[in-house]
Amino acid sequence: MGIRSKAKKIRQLLPIVGAGGNRGPAPEPSVERTAAPRAVAAPVAPPVPDTPRGNADPADFIGTMVKDNAIVLFMKGSPAMPQCGFSANASAILKTYGHGLAHVDVLMDPEVRQGVKEFSNWPTIPQVYVGGEFLGGSDILVQMHENGELGALIEAAAKA
Repeated sequence: MGIRSKAKKIRQLLPIVGAGGNRGPAPEPSVERTAAPRAVAAPVAPPVPDTPRGNADPADFIGTMVKDNAIVLFMKGSPAMPQCGFSANASAILKTYGHGLAHVDVLMDPEVRQGVKEFSNWPTIPQVYVGGEFLGGSDILVQMHENGELGALIEAAAKA
């Protein structure tokens, strides 16, 4: 088969595979369609995250959380979905003791995130409070857990 025969064969196949070719414009559809007018949706505002603090002053909210709960963890995320390794570690350790754990997701409220640092005079998150007392962050919690101090503090706080 010569080159001209191959070219002719290719031209015959092009419309079949949708490659077009120089066969002229595509035929117009026989059914005339009219588009219904589309409703234009109003832009949706991004959701405003609810914070447990509401309209309370951040320092008052933090103080109330620490006073009203035996164990409070100020963390990034939640115990079910921590957003950093240190927060995950701290919540995992605290959950092993089987007592109620109040937590505050500081990522949901920048004012609480800054406020808790000022409240404790501690620059990092997570922060753990047991029995109204500030213990520290994840590294201190690990040490206290390993040497048995944390269990005694949690038991005393849970009874109070």
